[in-house]
Amino acid sequence: MAVGWAQDGAVQDQIDATVESEVGRARSRLARGESLAACEDCGEPIPEARRRAVPGVRRCVQCQAEADQIDTARSPYNRRGNKDSQLR
Repeated sequence: MAVGWAQDGAVQDQIDATVESEVGRARSRLARGESLAACEDCGEPIPEARRRAVPGVRRCVQCQAEADQIDTARSPYNRRGNKDSQLR
């Protein structure tokens, strides 16, 4: 059933587009290539175990945690899980 000017399924289409966009954004941030021996941010050595565990790693654990925290704070997506709130 359409509501107002919206077509049937418009809400679900918007939700699907939001999810698809976030999946694409997450995939684009995945590390590629050879791991660095030193962190690109602080220059500290990256332990061999981390380089083996995360192929293509570019940052040490501390710098990556800081980058993730900044990235989460800037995220344009609503993480509350309420479908209606995603349309605002």
